[in-house]
Amino acid sequence: MSKVSKIEVENKLISIVRQNEDDYICLTDMIRDESGSDHIRNWMRNRNTVEFIGLWETLHNPNFKGVEFDTFRKEAGLNNFNLTPKKWIEATNAVGIISKSGRYGGTYAHKDLAFEFGAWISPMFKLLLIKEFQRLKEIETNQYNLEWNVKRILSKTNYHIHTDAIKEHIIPKKNYSKDKEWLIYAEEADLLNVAMFNCTAKDWRDANAEHNKKGMNIRDFSSINELVVLSNLENLNAVMISENIDKAKRFEQLTKVAQSQLSTLDGKDFIKSLKKLNDTTYLDEENKLKEE
Repeated sequence: MSKVSKIEVENKLISIVRQNEDDYICLTDMIRDESGSDHIRNWMRNRNTVEFIGLWETLHNPNFKGVEFDTFRKEAGLNNFNLTPKKWIEATNAVGIISKSGRYGGTYAHKDLAFEFGAWISPMFKLLLIKEFQRLKEIETNQYNLEWNVKRILSKTNYHIHTDAIKEHIIPKKNYSKDKEWLIYAEEADLLNVAMFNCTAKDWRDANAEHNKKGMNIRDFSSINELVVLSNLENLNAVMISENIDKAKRFEQLTKVAQSQLSTLDGKDFIKSLKKLNDTTYLDEENKLKEE
């Protein structure tokens, strides 16, 4: 199973997992702290339940054992009839109900079956369960669409910040760290350029004459991560200038920060900007908690 999601219905935190590209909702969580026992077993021994989950398996499970299902259906409703998730799964090769052990253990059911279990608890519980489940799906869909659209727009409108754009220009190879003479006459912009790109603006222009004729510079070919780090370096450099730190020490510190931050950002893949869609749907759950 993959990552566990959570929704809240009537003060119950209910786990949802992905299994074979489908959502399975935890039935155990749905009746947690309820008085009495064996709620899932009582639901499954109901004749209507047996017919429903059996028909669901017939439609969705090519390996479902129909003969065993017919036996359960005939016995359902009798006083001595008893059916547990384990018994159902082992006898019929069912896939709509699963058992999970470990931290998020319990009995899970495909959302179609879980909604029916919710109705068995109460009509209101079923409606709230469906509402919260749909809200979760809306959040997940909008997160995916937001990330996809941001990437599409950036790559379409400005190819210079596309990852592959770095291949279309040349970075001069010089050992700026060893040869410090350039530091004496270097402008602050080049201090940042060398710390970030290991290249001065002039050296880059000399190596990329065609791009230079079009008015382009090294920053036009920077990735998003590089531009973020460069902005941070500008702020850090301004602080160090105000503290009268000499160029050599500033260059050394700027280079270390650039390498560290780039390494951190390049190892991440997340949505940089999230927004609130409406009063009930948030792309950023932390912001929801802050407003409540």
